[in-house]
Amino acid sequence: MTAPLSITQGGSLYDRIGPEALASLVRRFYTHVARDPDLAPIFPDDLTHTAEKQFAFLSGFLGGPPLYHQRYGHPRLRARHLPFEITPTRGRAWLACMNAALRETPEIGEAEARELYAALSRVAVHMVNAPDTSAPN
Repeated sequence: MTAPLSITQGGSLYDRIGPEALASLVRRFYTHVARDPDLAPIFPDDLTHTAEKQFAFLSGFLGGPPLYHQRYGHPRLRARHLPFEITPTRGRAWLACMNAALRETPEIGEAEARELYAALSRVAVHMVNAPDTSAPN
């Protein structure tokens, strides 16, 4: 789940988005995460380091420099997230925050936003490690 996305005629998704737009996306994303009632409880109050790690991961995942690997080693996404209860509801909330951040980042073109969202949708499903436990209404 950590292999970079494929390269197209315009280059990697990282090349097409660029590091500045990616950094803007990550900042906007964590603004949403901090306000989300399902996600905020599993994240630290100060999201600075978390955002730095997300940027580093996305850089390599999108075909850019392997910053996460260089700084922290292999991402081992599921293993690193096992201490946190990631339910289907939280997976959907995470994607909703990313979707909102993508819509709020005009530097990222529509085609690139769709491609990134599709890739991250697969990651979100992969990360679910616990069932929803609340009773249906």
